[in-house]
Amino acid sequence: MTPLLLLLLLLLLGAASTTASASTVAVAAGPTACAVAEGNSTVYCASATNSSSAVAVAPFVSFSQVSGGGGAFVCGLQVGGRALFCWPAAAPGQLRRVYNGPDQLSELAVGGGHVAAYDAAARVVRWWRGGDRFPAQVAGGFASLVSGDDFTCAVETNTSAVRCWGPRGSAVEVGFLNVSISTLAAGGSRACGVRKNDGGVLCSGGGALTPREDLYVDGLVVGDSHACGLLRPNHTAECWSLGGATTTLYSPAYGTAFEFLVAGGNLTCGLVSTNFTLLCWSTDGLVASEVNLPPILPGVCVSDNNSCKCSVLPDSGRFCKVSGDVICRRFCDTSPPPSPRTPSPPPSPPATPSSRRGVSKGWIAFAVVGAVGSFAGLCSIVYCLLFGFCSHKKVHNSVQPNIASNNNNNGGGGAAAAVGSGAPSPYGSPNGSLGRLRRQLSRVMTRQRSGPSSFKDPAEEFTFAQLAAATKDFAMEAKIGEGSFGTVYRGKLPDGREVAIKRGESGPRARKFQEKETAFRSELAFLSRLHHKHLVGFVGYCEENDERLLVYEYMKNGALYDHLHPKPGIGGASSPSPVATSWKLRIKILLDASRGIDYLHSYAVPPIIHRDIKSSNILLDGSWVARVSDFGLSLMGPETEEVKHLSMKAAGTVGYMDPEYYGLHHLTVKSDVYGFGVVMLEVLTGKRAIFKEAEGGSPVSVVDYAVPSIVAGELNKVLDGRAPEPNAHEAEAVELVAYTAVHCVRLEGKDRPAMADIVANLETAVALCEDSATGGGGGGATGLGNSSSSASLSITSMELSRMD
Repeated sequence: MTPLLLLLLLLLLGAASTTASASTVAVAAGPTACAVAEGNSTVYCASATNSSSAVAVAPFVSFSQVSGGGGAFVCGLQVGGRALFCWPAAAPGQLRRVYNGPDQLSELAVGGGHVAAYDAAARVVRWWRGGDRFPAQVAGGFASLVSGDDFTCAVETNTSAVRCWGPRGSAVEVGFLNVSISTLAAGGSRACGVRKNDGGVLCSGGGALTPREDLYVDGLVVGDSHACGLLRPNHTAECWSLGGATTTLYSPAYGTAFEFLVAGGNLTCGLVSTNFTLLCWSTDGLVASEVNLPPILPGVCVSDNNSCKCSVLPDSGRFCKVSGDVICRRFCDTSPPPSPRTPSPPPSPPATPSSRRGVSKGWIAFAVVGAVGSFAGLCSIVYCLLFGFCSHKKVHNSVQPNIASNNNNNGGGGAAAAVGSGAPSPYGSPNGSLGRLRRQLSRVMTRQRSGPSSFKDPAEEFTFAQLAAATKDFAMEAKIGEGSFGTVYRGKLPDGREVAIKRGESGPRARKFQEKETAFRSELAFLSRLHHKHLVGFVGYCEENDERLLVYEYMKNGALYDHLHPKPGIGGASSPSPVATSWKLRIKILLDASRGIDYLHSYAVPPIIHRDIKSSNILLDGSWVARVSDFGLSLMGPETEEVKHLSMKAAGTVGYMDPEYYGLHHLTVKSDVYGFGVVMLEVLTGKRAIFKEAEGGSPVSVVDYAVPSIVAGELNKVLDGRAPEPNAHEAEAVELVAYTAVHCVRLEGKDRPAMADIVANLETAVALCEDSATGGGGGGATGLGNSSSSASLSITSMELSRMD
């Protein structure tokens, strides 16, 4: 070894004092980097070698730490350590719960094909996915738990000896005989440890022993054929090769200070101290590049700062979700790295290097915009010629409602209020052709993306006499429900079509005409322009004198509410509703409804806020396909990012209303998310949104009833007893729905998931139920109990095959 190399190695940090191997960053095959984001503790994954966008693994779960180890899958511990989830690195959306128990796990260590963690309460190391290659558990006091390919090692706390398990455990352990070790790291086929007596690094496994008496490190990490540490006093990274005839030393990110390092395969990543971004480099390229991830939690939050072997990260409490928690520094030196920055959004792209290049790009952008504009203009002309868009016909179609009211002073206020004071109505006069053209083209493009949506036939205009005849003069036996502005009747048109007819109230119980007119105009406007398989089908309308009626497709199986909360004497034990007896159908109905709401939020331009999401507004057709109904309270949401919410008086149904909306009068699309979260809890528990637990008792909300049990891991206590006990896959699906619901009903809208994320979770849940129906997967627990043995919903053999 050259004198220069020896000198550099001697500059490395002294012996590590911390024994924790837990990290908020993980590296997996792909190569993929996953990290716990600061603020919301959501895990995001992204490619470590290109600029692809980060993907949120599970917005409904808050994680404390993650581990990957270079294998094909990543695992994470939920905040609190009482639940463990894993997912394939190539498919972050395929989340699976591995453990759910009363004891708190720590020291998560994922190897090439197994998962290990330490249960400090029971003082045992536990394994999952190891099969008969690893013991179920090993008792004892351990620290610095690490995993590699087919082995797991840890340091015994009382003797500082290394213990290893698994097929390669003996071969790795032999390299540490009669040596006291303070910290371990593992990767590939070898483990490396820092000797307690002199801080030297000793590596074992994968061939000949490689003693490193001259090397002093902190933040030690090991890959397949390399190791890295951090230099004092500036905490920059130095890496070196392992197992070869000679040692090669290199500095992949010269001058950059890191909080900690992680490694897997031939990849190493470091968390930058100044901005908590992630830099990664491989043993081939040796050039560090930034991974496209949001700012990362700079360490695992702990509840007791006395447990920190070194100092506490300054002002670390602001990063932790639990009040009072702190983050321990990994360094015990007296010269800390640069102070971390205050949490902020990711940095904007760098400016162009020269004004000349900027001018050139500007002209290119101008040319592109001009070409696109010309093409759009040509398409507009063709569209006008083909569809007669430029005419002034009073036709209600699925693209643009042209509802110029005969009573303008009375009718247009509802929609106009949705876009703020002084803004024109989105449905304006026929002369507003430019705005209509923009919305027309937006509709065409969004329907191309939305999949189930398509253009529909123009709405029919009925006479009052026709609809009266269809309902036998609105007979009581034809009445089937109530809507936002009137009563709903079942009817039959002369051509044989069964329809549902909503009639605005009249007579002594009628609202003021203005209110009825506003609700009618709102629902007619939205139904005329929207068409989706999970929105109620609109047939036509009647506007005659003071009568206002809307005609829909008839939904044979009624409202979800009636199946969850049947009236006494209806749906007796001899013929229970399929909804009551099938978890798969319940979750499928939720998925259908979520797709309909997601269409309103994501594909309508501007987005539409329903404002009255509840189980009685989710209707079921003859095939048990769910559709969202009743747009009488719906409003246009903010059309720009600058306007975050609408400010207006709250309206909706008690028990389903967003606390931010009725408390602060802040209306956003997340207000619908809250209402849908309540519906999800209804489906899980069978309880009404507001109910009494006992005769004469105080009213209780289903949110207050269910959420504490779900968060405590006691979902089985609140599940609807009318439904059969879920089997293994169904239990996992039900739990996924429950976790999603808990996040939907968070007090602040910014903490709730988007409908698109809810759809993704429910799709996963339905797939799990279908796996159960076909007998796929096998294995795992058969219930939702709390013991660490029976409650572990193990990754099934089918799922494991996708992770190998």
